[in-house]
Amino acid sequence: MTDSQAPEQTRTNPLAPAPQGVRTAADVVTPELVARLTKGVVGSGRTANHTPFTGEKLADLPESTPADVEKAFDAARRAQAVWARTPVARRAAVLLRFHDLILARQSEVLDLIQLETGKARLHAHEEVQAVAVAARHYGRKAPAYLRPRRHAGVMPTLTKVTELRHPRGVVGQIVPWNYPLELSAGDALPAFAAGNAVVMKPDTGTCLTALWARDLLIEAGLPADVLQIVLGDGPVIGPEVVRHADYVSFTGSTRTGREVAQSAGARLVGVSLELGGKNAMVVLDDADIEKAAAGAIRACFSSAGQICVSIERLYVHASIADAFLDRFAARTRALRLGNSLAYGADMGSLVGERQLATVSRHVEEAVAQGAKVIAGGVARPDIGPYFYEPTILDGVDASMAVCAEETFGPVVSIYRFHTEDEAVEHANSTPYGLNSSVWTRDGRRGAALAARLSTGTVNINEGYASAYGSVQSPMGGMKDSGLGRRHGSEGILKYTEAQTIAQQRLLPMGPSLGMDDEQYARLLSRSLRAMKALRLR
Repeated sequence: MTDSQAPEQTRTNPLAPAPQGVRTAADVVTPELVARLTKGVVGSGRTANHTPFTGEKLADLPESTPADVEKAFDAARRAQAVWARTPVARRAAVLLRFHDLILARQSEVLDLIQLETGKARLHAHEEVQAVAVAARHYGRKAPAYLRPRRHAGVMPTLTKVTELRHPRGVVGQIVPWNYPLELSAGDALPAFAAGNAVVMKPDTGTCLTALWARDLLIEAGLPADVLQIVLGDGPVIGPEVVRHADYVSFTGSTRTGREVAQSAGARLVGVSLELGGKNAMVVLDDADIEKAAAGAIRACFSSAGQICVSIERLYVHASIADAFLDRFAARTRALRLGNSLAYGADMGSLVGERQLATVSRHVEEAVAQGAKVIAGGVARPDIGPYFYEPTILDGVDASMAVCAEETFGPVVSIYRFHTEDEAVEHANSTPYGLNSSVWTRDGRRGAALAARLSTGTVNINEGYASAYGSVQSPMGGMKDSGLGRRHGSEGILKYTEAQTIAQQRLLPMGPSLGMDDEQYARLLSRSLRAMKALRLR
């Protein structure tokens, strides 16, 4: 990329004094704020987090020990026993108040999300949107999801059956750094509505956002001990959360997810896991090229590509591939990189050195093996220590790491196909199965192709937001992308234990009225035939 093609940025020197009136990290993360948010966090050690924008320290924080995790679970269990007896309508009302508070106070959390993750402000706002939608949905629908349900009994009219839903107890929640509001509060909301307490371990680097959400939930009426937050190194504290939990909610890497599942399984404790992805976007020959190119920008480069559902593989029909690539590349080169706590930047920073190293390695190895950089391909330390230009690669093949491994950064590879069967085969040729995208002017054609893709969500003429934001429908991964679902009925019922209560009336389930065993067996056989004929379930 030439200098004239380089993306604009909101500030070229992040270490220079901020312009008058622009908020800085010191303005946002004050000692008073940190003291308020960490009140009640059990931790005898000390740790710290830093902002990706500049690398400077944001806050000193309490660090929990394994003993502190046990204390947190003890407090949560005591609180959960009371919370579970609270009527579900009152529990749901907390979520609705939280919905209003988060929208009213969004500027506070947008600053924290940006400072902790390095996101552009618009991408940080996606988290506010997602949490508000989830709060509204479960605030309205939780009583219906959780109500006792009557079912047909084995003997019509004689057997009365009721299904009840009980909270599991204390949910252990392990939260990654990339969506610190949505994947902390957003995932915890249905657990609270179902009557559970939560012990949450957010990533230390983005824990201020989770702590802010806890503070707001308490203001909305959640009892303080129902949500405990523990901080510390993942390999030390994470296993302790899994060891004490009655159910585990984990979002993160596939490797760690397998370890979590194995540990929980040894205790016969349920888990939900949203893991990695190598998500594909398929652009058919009848697609609107301009709309597809604009959609690819959002799908590939939102949050600097650090989203589990982000698109990293672009499959474009050969007849339109060059035209699409021209438009997509032009839009990519025009993206503005920035580190300001304000709207205007199109993309922010990677979160840290590890992500920058992975992105750089994938691009450099691909180029060394023959791939071509169409846009981007270089780090931008002039903006901040972990900025990397949005990057498009052409000429990538299956031997390159960037083709198969999850990059989790602003890098996408483009591939050409000639038939739909070929596109489906390539899109499915990965152990992952989280999200995919199809672009076409023909809705029926798009839906038919979508049904052939082995991913938990498929978006037609969108990258990821349509499916993710439709919270009445389940969202999650197939194959190595995870177990279980968030959103919809599955997103709240997973936090419950089902109990069936069957009441037998008038006649027993055995010989009666003077019948011997053989007579009873004949009667039951006739009854079973009759129920089938009457189409009874």
